[in-house]
Amino acid sequence: MDHLLNSIVRATQRSTDDLERRIARDLEVLNLPAANWPARKDGPDGRPATDVVVVGAGMNGIAAAAALLFKGVRHIRILERASAGREGPWRTFARMDTLRSPKTLPGPALGIPSLSFRAWYEASFGVEAWHDLYKIDNGDWVDYLSFLQRVLKLPVEHDTAVHAIKPVGGFLRVEIGSAAGDSVVFARRVLLATGRGGAGGDKIPDFIDATLWPDLAAHTNDFVDFNQLRGRSIGIVGGGASAWDNAATALEKGAGRVDMYVRRESLPQINKGRGSATPGYFHGWAALADSDKWGLSVYLNDVQAPPPHETVRRALRQPNFHIHLGKPVTRAFRQDAQAAVTIRGEETPRRHDFLIVGTGFQVDAAAIPEIAGLAPFVARWRDRYEPPEDLRRPGLGDFPYLGDGFELLERETGTCPDLSRIHLLNHGAALSHGAIASDIPGVNVAAERVAVAITKSLFREDIDVVRRDLEAFDEPELQDTPFFVQP
Repeated sequence: MDHLLNSIVRATQRSTDDLERRIARDLEVLNLPAANWPARKDGPDGRPATDVVVVGAGMNGIAAAAALLFKGVRHIRILERASAGREGPWRTFARMDTLRSPKTLPGPALGIPSLSFRAWYEASFGVEAWHDLYKIDNGDWVDYLSFLQRVLKLPVEHDTAVHAIKPVGGFLRVEIGSAAGDSVVFARRVLLATGRGGAGGDKIPDFIDATLWPDLAAHTNDFVDFNQLRGRSIGIVGGGASAWDNAATALEKGAGRVDMYVRRESLPQINKGRGSATPGYFHGWAALADSDKWGLSVYLNDVQAPPPHETVRRALRQPNFHIHLGKPVTRAFRQDAQAAVTIRGEETPRRHDFLIVGTGFQVDAAAIPEIAGLAPFVARWRDRYEPPEDLRRPGLGDFPYLGDGFELLERETGTCPDLSRIHLLNHGAALSHGAIASDIPGVNVAAERVAVAITKSLFREDIDVVRRDLEAFDEPELQDTPFFVQP
């Protein structure tokens, strides 16, 4: 048995080694990454400024950083708050068993087949395993992203948090905290690839008392010690996918009972987001008139997506799961040592030992820690577009109004000119660019768009130096011919 296991391990290692050689060959054939070309610019501290600081090393950060390197923007730093292998939500608060997306999506491969998830999976587990795979396991997805970090030689700095970004004289002052202490780096551009939660954090409705935290409540995106909830009664507010994931996880970990309260009389049936996951939407959304972007966003938000059928079945397998449709929670508060919820139309509150709030994320520039100080200068959709009465949705008005390259724009021209040096590649980009900066299907489109935009802006900014370099270029072409003229 040990001999067989060792043989399998060696065969797998050979396959992954072969894949790495194939990737190296593909990049060589494509002349990637290109040579560095942006001009050296010294920051206010007298040291060379970093051309681009990428905040976040999840799938969007990886894809955008690789796209920049491929274009010759190589003086970059990638700062990741989490430790290696813990980037993104997949090993923390994403409590589903598998990704929700089909396995056939290429991942952040940037058009190179050898960088795709399928290529990595087949090399790691075999072609038959790929054909037998239903959906991608969360852990496998993280391992694949870690592989991309390594094989692309991305300069990721883990356990490193960005506290604040401040414009200073044509640069961005990036304040950093890590185990080595606090430090400052000056950058020409900053790209916030901080996922769904990076646009404003958890959404906690006003009717839920904040004093329930931390002992009696958690958001679905918080750490939850389910082992401490064994045998306990848990209430869940909301019926979205993450609410179902948490219900199933709690019961699998031994919770005594889970009650889910859903305001709708029936669950949504059609995932319209999947219906809009096409190249037309990915490439065309940004070119739409504001009224069309708004109208589509209202439609997609109003219809909502149903929880995946796999997640529903997973929860229903547990005998102590109870769902209450048409039972909106109007108030959640502390009562004695329990969390009490009041249901519309009921006088007596229902009590639970713990409450899990599945109400999604908010979008609010003032709640993005890295740029909170700049929030008053940031243009939001409510500053640029007035929807018809029947399409007014206050939450949508809070989305930042972004430029063509995901850059923040000024609310009032001239108040913060360097704001456009910050690019928001997270869920906050959804209204301006569609769902390409927070979902797997559009990750390559978003990475290419932001990398092209930054490349263009750096080229414009560096044109004097680029022109001097061109004029100084003196590689003779006709040296070994009769027509060579000595310069």
